[in-house]
Amino acid sequence: MRHLPIGLERHLAGGATTLCWCWKLIDAKGVSLGFTDHDEALAFDGVVFEAATGFTGTEIHSSLGLNVDNLDVAGALQSESIEEEDVQAGRFDNALVELWLVNWRDISERLLLRRGNLGEITRGGQAFTVEVRGLAHQLNQPKGRIYQYGCDAALGDRKCAVDLTAPAYRAAASVAEALSRRRFAATGLEAYAEDWFARGLLQWTAGDNAGRAGEVRAHRCRGGVMIELWQAMASPVCEGDGFIITAGCDKQFSTCRAKFNNALNFRGYPHMPGSDFVLSYASHD
Repeated sequence: MRHLPIGLERHLAGGATTLCWCWKLIDAKGVSLGFTDHDEALAFDGVVFEAATGFTGTEIHSSLGLNVDNLDVAGALQSESIEEEDVQAGRFDNALVELWLVNWRDISERLLLRRGNLGEITRGGQAFTVEVRGLAHQLNQPKGRIYQYGCDAALGDRKCAVDLTAPAYRAAASVAEALSRRRFAATGLEAYAEDWFARGLLQWTAGDNAGRAGEVRAHRCRGGVMIELWQAMASPVCEGDGFIITAGCDKQFSTCRAKFNNALNFRGYPHMPGSDFVLSYASHD
């Protein structure tokens, strides 16, 4: 049960109210940002809540049981704290968000109504809509190991144990020709076989995207080395931009054995009976 602060309870009982909404956002780096639909900035708990005109939220849906409570917040990209490139680069993916009801005449009269995480972000022009998911959405995520053919370890982690710093699985290269924000010709990878870096990770070390990373969709060698990313980078890719790229894995036992010589650490079940075996029956033939 939620208990109202005495001051806020009296304010609500008075009829005429001076209330506003405040959103506190904690990004992937632990930086706290604040926004409010009030016409002036407010500050509490060490956070300044910027006045954001046009920043509105939908009705909050709450329910009993384990259903996920959610709401949508819509607004415009007007704050200097949030840039379109940061949203596109994933800075606010699954960020922690707090929703406060505040008496703007006396900010000590406030109530924390919701705490959750940011979900899907939809952008259009200079506006955005973001889903705020209740904490119950964590219960919808798979926990523990899954009985499956493919490996459930992340390449290079403690369970996998492949050394991704080895020259065979890691290379420094640069852009020879940029075709788009996700496709470019590369130099420095001529010694590697085609698709060696497919499904791998590319981290930018120089250029406008320095410090950002992207997943590799394709690695082609015919007529020169070509790299294609799954998603376009936030900033333009330019000739001479440097990056470090690591090998990728398709989670199959044959790849683990042949490409990484790591069959003993394979975390899948390659000999698991399939549906044909389950549905088969004894035969006299």
